[in-house]
Amino acid sequence: MSTLFTGISELHTVSEAGTLDDAAIVVTDGVVSWVGQRSQAPAADDIVDCGGRAVLPGWVDSHTHMIFDGDRSAEFEARMSGGSYEAGGIAVTMDATRSAGESRLEQLLVERIAAARRGGTTTVETKTGYGLNTESEVLAARVASKYADDVTFLGAHLVPPGADADDYLDEVVGPMLDGVADYANWIDVFCERGAFDETQSRRVLAAGKERGLGVRVHGNQLGEGPGVQLAVELDAASVDHVNYLSDADIEALANSETVATMLPACDLSTREPLAPGRRLLDAGATVAIASNLNPGTSYTSSMNFCVTTAVLQQRLSLDEAVRAATFGGAKALRRHDVGGGLDAQGRPAKGTIVEGAAADLHVLDAPSAIHLAYRPGMPMTWRTFVAGKPAF
Repeated sequence: MSTLFTGISELHTVSEAGTLDDAAIVVTDGVVSWVGQRSQAPAADDIVDCGGRAVLPGWVDSHTHMIFDGDRSAEFEARMSGGSYEAGGIAVTMDATRSAGESRLEQLLVERIAAARRGGTTTVETKTGYGLNTESEVLAARVASKYADDVTFLGAHLVPPGADADDYLDEVVGPMLDGVADYANWIDVFCERGAFDETQSRRVLAAGKERGLGVRVHGNQLGEGPGVQLAVELDAASVDHVNYLSDADIEALANSETVATMLPACDLSTREPLAPGRRLLDAGATVAIASNLNPGTSYTSSMNFCVTTAVLQQRLSLDEAVRAATFGGAKALRRHDVGGGLDAQGRPAKGTIVEGAAADLHVLDAPSAIHLAYRPGMPMTWRTFVAGKPAF
């Protein structure tokens, strides 16, 4: 079956084709099969009239922590009253997540993904990392693998209260990694003061690579540190947060395939300096924007908000912000177009609207995408389509 999406006032292909006015798309079996001017569109079995609205690739949210239970609003309120963010706050969520049970975690994850769909997100990565023991981390990975597009093992999120760091890492790279390996695509580590140092982080990532997992890094959130250089050295798909970067860090990212993922909602919540997106782009680095949905520092899945923040406060142009939240996120998950609308594994690429790519579409309730920043905070998503099918 084929579907013609017509009545598109402005189509952001996030490709060499650029932005098309008065455009149309044909989707066949969940994949984009034609893109062009509406007057030249071929016939299709079904029609979706977008009614003069703008269309983007669906947001690719490449950094979330959706598997958790519990509430940390009191911590947030204290921080807004002048308290500082420390990595140790993660431990507050641990007990609630450990005691939640499978059905509760599954319900929460489904609800959170549905909320993201309502905001135009079509691809979701999520991490483990709030159980912090083998049983809970394996459960989180198994639940996540049912619903998320990519699953990242983040057992090395924090040392549990009362545990010895090296003893805990023995568990992370041993039975915990063994248990999650069948469910996760990636391994990650919080390489930061209050969490894991460079030597510990390297141990975690090396173990994950040996098990065939891709590498990601939380780095340079609370100050300059080894996270970026370690990520580039190990050919990590992304290094995330990147608030504090030296000139050497920026140069390393610009000369690598590692994506610098910015998490602007988290920066606002923690009152850390916003990641230097302008400097990164000007240097030639690939930048992604993600929500970092989590209970402590970024309890939102609104990619619309994150894109708006990047334009209004990080000095990205609209096109740069849209690209970062679509193609950039896809590259951070290695799901980007490497030719013919396919990724390196031959799957339909995400984050772009070209022939052969996944038909993941975000239809704005506005005639142009600049309304995301022009009308900040307003509901901007009209419809969301995943593989050509309505998801909201």
